[in-house]
Amino acid sequence: MPATPRKPHDPRITARNRNITIGLVVAFTGFLAWTMLSAQKATCDVCMDYQGRRNCASASAVNEEEAFTSARNTACGPISFGMNESIECGNTPPATRVCRTR
Repeated sequence: MPATPRKPHDPRITARNRNITIGLVVAFTGFLAWTMLSAQKATCDVCMDYQGRRNCASASAVNEEEAFTSARNTACGPISFGMNESIECGNTPPATRVCRTR
């Protein structure tokens, strides 16, 4: 069985397809970023004091309570060691709490 001859490579088609693919990827990435950021309606800055250590963190979420919880958990992470301390830190009132809504 004879081999079928290959058609010559057309660089214009390859470049066009590459540009279309890049454009679609950029558009999709932009859409994802916009939808994620537009859903964030509240931002909280929280500082936690736990066993003589202090850490601050910021978080944003759909509402203020979720933003506060996320910021508190993030602030407690580096200053608490193990599950028990993490729970204790999370149950401690924050040293500072500043929340904003859009």
